Amino acid sequence: MMYHRPVLLEESIEGLDLQPNGDFVDVTFGGGGHSKRILELLEGGRLFGFDQDADAAENILTDERFTLIRQNFRYISNFLKMHGVREVDGVLADLGVSSHQFDVVERGFSFRGDADLDMRMNQTAELDAKKVLNTYEEADLARVFWEYGELKNSRRIASEIVRARMVSPLERINDLLAVADAAKVGKIGKNYMAQVFQALRIEVNDEMGALKEMLLATLKVLKPGGRLSVITYHSLEDRLVKNFLRTGNFSGKQEKDFFGNLQRPFEPVNRKVIIPTDKEIEENQRARSAKLRVAIKK
Repeated sequence: MMYHRPVLLEESIEGLDLQPNGDFVDVTFGGGGHSKRILELLEGGRLFGFDQDADAAENILTDERFTLIRQNFRYISNFLKMHGVREVDGVLADLGVSSHQFDVVERGFSFRGDADLDMRMNQTAELDAKKVLNTYEEADLARVFWEYGELKNSRRIASEIVRARMVSPLERINDLLAVADAAKVGKIGKNYMAQVFQALRIEVNDEMGALKEMLLATLKVLKPGGRLSVITYHSLEDRLVKNFLRTGNFSGKQEKDFFGNLQRPFEPVNRKVIIPTDKEIEENQRARSAKLRVAIKK
């Protein structure tokens, strides 16, 4: 399987402050780019990779120190326990859709080609984009496009979808493109279609719910002094990560204990978000929106 070079590769791994004999987790294994680099720096340590996408198994690393767990990273705590691991020294997450998933038109993640409306990261999951578009109530569709796509015409899109599916089910990418185009109101930015597809993809894969569960699980699985290194690609996931690392919750509200001390389970390593260089962006367009945040578990 062809995967592009990971974004912010060296910076994200440097953030882990790798100890040669430590235990680490790459919760978004994908093409194995981050994992390969981690293994190069480990000696007697261990690395556990998580990925629910069946295609990722094609990239499994032949190394006795590496274990690939073919599950959603929201279950990180349970499956590490099944492998006899309760605490680790670092967790790395490269969020969003992999370049491979975008490039394979048949997966339905990209609007630059026609295919079935799928968008499942776990190809055995019951819910796909087709089911969302053809069975959700109009109000629920509007919520999806508003919350996950931040689209001002979310109600119009939902209405157009319901109208169109009464004539014929929406089954292909081109069906969705036609509906989204018909729902445009006034000036629409160049990222409009990307926002439409992002919203639907997030709903299909419950990406926000999975991210919250994974982040909360790091409070259990990271040792005191352990590192959490997270790369985000859009404002919704970045806001969750930023708030969690700063406050230990997702609202971003600072909470204090009985004595008035701030309750914050993590200490940020980089006060300013780390972004790719111009050279990396030129070589990999996916890097344009990437942001790296690193924190230490107290």
